[in-house]
Amino acid sequence: MSIFSERLTQLRKSEGTSQNALAKVIGVSPRTYQDYEYGAREPQVSIFIRIADYYNVSLDYLAGRSDEG
Repeated sequence: MSIFSERLTQLRKSEGTSQNALAKVIGVSPRTYQDYEYGAREPQVSIFIRIADYYNVSLDYLAGRSDEG
């Protein structure tokens, strides 16, 4: 599992949001979102930005380049 997928899962769980709900918010299918959390694929830059904006964290934090959100 990548740092991105670990942080994505952690952020979602800390908020108490389902995978399906978050997939809808960021505009991807539930299966695609699951693949992000399981580390099977990584999002396009536009989706990456939507995720960071939704959680109000930096792109560097999501990518594992910083430990500060």
